[in-house]
Amino acid sequence: MRKLLYFFIFIVIALFMTADTQQKFEEDFIKTSKGDLKITFIAHGTLMFTFESKVIHVDPVGRYADYSTLPKADLILVTHEHGDHLDPDVIKMIRTDRTDLIFNEKCAEKVEGGLIMKNGDVKTFQGLKIEAVPAYNIVHMRSENVPFHPKGQGNGYVITFGNKRVYVAGDTENIPEMKALKDIDIAFLPMNLPYTMTPEMVADAAKAFRPKILYPYHFGNTDTSKIVELLKDSEEIEVRIRKMR
Repeated sequence: MRKLLYFFIFIVIALFMTADTQQKFEEDFIKTSKGDLKITFIAHGTLMFTFESKVIHVDPVGRYADYSTLPKADLILVTHEHGDHLDPDVIKMIRTDRTDLIFNEKCAEKVEGGLIMKNGDVKTFQGLKIEAVPAYNIVHMRSENVPFHPKGQGNGYVITFGNKRVYVAGDTENIPEMKALKDIDIAFLPMNLPYTMTPEMVADAAKAFRPKILYPYHFGNTDTSKIVELLKDSEEIEVRIRKMR
């Protein structure tokens, strides 16, 4: 009887530890004309969308999540080829023979079988309209005249979920193409130096194209309270801070 009791206690402790160590990510649900869009905030520039039973992974990278526990992808969007955005091992793990993999030309040098989108391309995958938007630096440089993200290489993506347009900017600054966007419901804008934007740059862009919801992401150690303060008088823009360090 005592052995049975000890065994039962061991099982309970094991189950508790397993539940406690499971990945826990923040989630938001956005109502659309075709049902809820679930946003899973993983880390850095890594997101997961779930919509109409489809799973869309954005910049999936193994250092931010254990992808063996996450659902396989119907669609994978990769903004550019840097290692904190492109992880060939994770792509191999979550990809199936029905997965559409979308990326830029530089990514195609590292992963086979993807579909290249260039800045300005508009295509439909898995029933979703995808627009490739430029993503590049205009101020911050790796060295003289060498930007961290050169113009014409990286993508941001505008994804249409029902009647909602979601903009995932990738690594970029407040470039003219971003500020010219129209009818954006949700925007993910990067906010860390020296690679992307300052809070002031994010505020400048947001005031120009006026997303209804703004999620700063890829923000490292940037003080997110600054963007809240900068946009406090822009009542039409709701700033939401999530765990996207």
